[in-house]
Amino acid sequence: MKRFIESASVALGVTTICLLWLVAPLVTSGHDTVYHWSNSASQLFVPAIVDFCILWVVLTPLFLVARRPGRLRVAVWCGMTLFLPWVALKNWAFLTVTAPTRWLSVSLFAAALMASLLLVGFWRPAFEPKFEGFVAFASMLLIFASISGLAILSELAWFGWQARSLNSQIPLHHLVAGQSTNAGRPRIIWIVFDELSYEQVYERRFRGLQLPAFDQLASQATVFTHAIPAGMQTGQVLPSLMTGEPADEVRSSADGQHLSMHNPDKKAWRKFDEHNSIFQDALNAGYSTAVAGWYNPYCRILPDVLNRCFWAFDALTSNGMLPTATTVQANIMGPLLYAAGSGLAYRFLSFFGQVPDVAARTSELHLSDYQALLNAADRVLDDPSASFVLLHLPVPHPGGIYNRATGKFALKHSSYIDNLALADKCLEHLRSKLEQSNDWDSSTIVIMGDHSWRTKLIWSSSPVWTKEDEIASQGGKFDDRPAYIVKLPQQSVGTRIEAPFAALNTRKLLDALLTQNIRSAEDLSVWAQQSR
Repeated sequence: MKRFIESASVALGVTTICLLWLVAPLVTSGHDTVYHWSNSASQLFVPAIVDFCILWVVLTPLFLVARRPGRLRVAVWCGMTLFLPWVALKNWAFLTVTAPTRWLSVSLFAAALMASLLLVGFWRPAFEPKFEGFVAFASMLLIFASISGLAILSELAWFGWQARSLNSQIPLHHLVAGQSTNAGRPRIIWIVFDELSYEQVYERRFRGLQLPAFDQLASQATVFTHAIPAGMQTGQVLPSLMTGEPADEVRSSADGQHLSMHNPDKKAWRKFDEHNSIFQDALNAGYSTAVAGWYNPYCRILPDVLNRCFWAFDALTSNGMLPTATTVQANIMGPLLYAAGSGLAYRFLSFFGQVPDVAARTSELHLSDYQALLNAADRVLDDPSASFVLLHLPVPHPGGIYNRATGKFALKHSSYIDNLALADKCLEHLRSKLEQSNDWDSSTIVIMGDHSWRTKLIWSSSPVWTKEDEIASQGGKFDDRPAYIVKLPQQSVGTRIEAPFAALNTRKLLDALLTQNIRSAEDLSVWAQQSR
């Protein structure tokens, strides 16, 4: 029994280190993975627990067999311990979404492989005393790691239980019978194109890129040439825009239902309050509210202030889980294939058969989000009772899902510039919908990027970066200005506001539009000047 417990403890330590990339996203204090998960909690937690236990069960008898002296013992211990630095590097790469220096990764792997082969190949009984000293030391470290493994398993079970009602149907706000929705006032359509850069759309457009819908919009709207972003992360920016309060960090409760925001000015955490948001303001003004949005779980955090809601975020999580997987079994295999498609294992497995293309799968899910949200946007715009609307769309956010040369969707060889063309096509489609219902001219349309194109901040070092992106950004230069455009009812002349404008004032702007304190481009210019 003592031998079994010792072997199981060492196996648990190795499992904990090897699968830290898989379980860590589910036990972090911010609960970001749970917060953005769009399927049931069981499809997120059960596969991680099962994968963890499978590896533990497989390694335990291996360490039991390797208790006898000899080459097998040397092979097992060398294979399990000498590769741990390389595994740790891969953990760091997965958890920080940072590509490690290729030479370092290859060097660590090659050194571990060479050392293991040499020790096994040239093993002599005379080496045994020093080797056993190494095994004793490594065992002690791995047993300490196993304590963390037990804690992680406990947290997985506890957090999974807390999130058991994740994404269950939540009742939305209902209008009181007979209550007016907008009392004849203009419909307000707030459209957020994710990662829409002012520079790339209006100031220094890529040569040959045609954006006719954005050009047509500028000819009859007010374009802000120097919008100051509320942040660089969508998860922080949208809550800031909705509440008008700055946030440099957000975190979720373990059940994924409640959001907290950290105010950098007050240096304090505060619970996100849906009743202290632009949607409550819209309800108070007699409007009916609707959202079709990406990434953020709007239906979870805003149920009491929304009359209609749809959100989507089908994407590979940092541990390879797929929200679109229909079974727990599919997600048990998902992380293993994801890891295989993201490192040296891919090169090994490719000799024996086809393995998944992670980049293509990510693009496929991104495209799925776009199509689902565009359909949801159509449904919202077709409903005349939806008088205050937020549409948050996942373009032109990289990676590319469109080929502007063919005018068709593409999962490979697509760039941010292609996605800009898709965003323009999307704007044309939304405008056409509103024109068909005679709502375009009479409505207030606010179009913006949540943040600009994060060239050197994120994308220039990522696999989705293309030569076209490099040229368009002048070598990865970062311009932080998101696009920000306001079309007022019956506006027919384009104007520009050159002065800096903080996007954090979006709630105040929308409030002024809700109360009709802004009726003309001149009113907007004066208001923007006063709000600096």
